[in-house]
Amino acid sequence: MSDKILVIKLGALGDFVQAGGPFQAIRAHHGSAQITLLTTNPFVDFAAAAPWFDAVWIDSRPKLLQVGGWLELRARLRGGEFARVYDLQTSSRSSHYHSLWWPGVAPEWSGIARGCTFPHANPGRDFMHTIERQAEQLAMAGIEAVPAADYSWAERSDVSALDLPETYAIIAPGGAAHRSDKRWPLDRFAEIAKHLAQSGITPVIIGAGSERAMAAEILKVAPDARDVTGQTSIGQLFAMAKGARLAIGNDTGPMHVAGLSGAATLVLYSAASDPDLCAQRGQRTVILRENNMDQLSVRQITEAIARLVAPPA
Repeated sequence: MSDKILVIKLGALGDFVQAGGPFQAIRAHHGSAQITLLTTNPFVDFAAAAPWFDAVWIDSRPKLLQVGGWLELRARLRGGEFARVYDLQTSSRSSHYHSLWWPGVAPEWSGIARGCTFPHANPGRDFMHTIERQAEQLAMAGIEAVPAADYSWAERSDVSALDLPETYAIIAPGGAAHRSDKRWPLDRFAEIAKHLAQSGITPVIIGAGSERAMAAEILKVAPDARDVTGQTSIGQLFAMAKGARLAIGNDTGPMHVAGLSGAATLVLYSAASDPDLCAQRGQRTVILRENNMDQLSVRQITEAIARLVAPPA
């Protein structure tokens, strides 16, 4: 067998970092093999710094009628001479990549593509949490042990430019712009920021650059808060979370980072997403869920914060 392996993981931040355990398992199973990751642009720098991959390729994600883009992707995949592919994305797009080897012979393939070598053949796979689903997929391809993700390398990222205070809490008030039903009201995040500041914990607001307006609204109520929206890499988010007293936010990617770092993490859910399928994981992660975000009160959150940051008995 060739010693060249391809791993496909394209998805959103939360999905990507939850694949850390499978990434480690694939590296351990294949020893000194040359492992290439196919991913999207937001994750290239982070993946290149990880100890799991020898090369990182950007998937240009050609649209249906972009024939040139498909031909270019096909040539690159076939030219990689991969012996095995682990499709951890398992979407219709990534499964279609299996057919790009036609009329030749595709490499061994772990995923859900029709006719693949190691299909994840559990009909209930769509009702499993991401972490258990991927572990079972790899077991069906002969990788029995999938560890908890070790992001200690990312937690050492340099955050000196952010000039963080000694004692701080992370606040993630944003999330997908088209999913307002997954967002706790901004004025309540502002009240929590004010509460934290009054408790001697500086709120540090994180998020994409497009969420700076949210941070500005919080700062009107809690002027002692800090705004680092649009200023953090994925590695820096891990380092920030490792040093934080607490992280609180909606069901969004940075909260997966916080949970995996081991930080005290409080994630707010509505009925719009199911924690059984996608919850943030971590030894100190707490999920609070109501049907509608409006039903989560400031008092519920402050009481949960008090329990999370209380010193051990």
